[in-house]
Amino acid sequence: MKMKSGRKNKGDLRPGWDEYFLNIARAVSARATCMRRRYGAVITKDHIIVSTGYNGAAAGVKDCLDAGKCTRKELQIPHGQRYELCHSVHAEANAIIRASADELEGATIYISGADGDGCECQSEPCMMCKRMILNARIMKVVYADGNGKYHVVKPAGWLKGRI
Repeated sequence: MKMKSGRKNKGDLRPGWDEYFLNIARAVSARATCMRRRYGAVITKDHIIVSTGYNGAAAGVKDCLDAGKCTRKELQIPHGQRYELCHSVHAEANAIIRASADELEGATIYISGADGDGCECQSEPCMMCKRMILNARIMKVVYADGNGKYHVVKPAGWLKGRI
């Protein structure tokens, strides 16, 4: 796993591709309907945007913002636990289901999130999303670390030590 700064070098007049698309993922996260955290995902192939997604309620289901409450928050469930109580579909999943298999194979996914207070948070995909990313044959994952930097990961290595 490589960690890179989210800042440009002084001599650079414009951001690199990873920083550019991660900034777009941040913008996409503004559409999220989760009260606890807002995530955005952008999938690219050959530096062209293939798909975007943000976390929000499944189609036809009232989201937390409209309902004015979050079940997991009310029950004080820590981040990363008891997803079955949540109405939201993750940003990565929403981006993946909006793209074709051909577009996904060999692609890169960029993920950024923010806490309810608007501060950037660590945006590594959960295990469920990692499996979807692997099945989609996405070859590179770039996610914000919550400290102004980002990680670049090859997903093929995620499950090697587990199986």
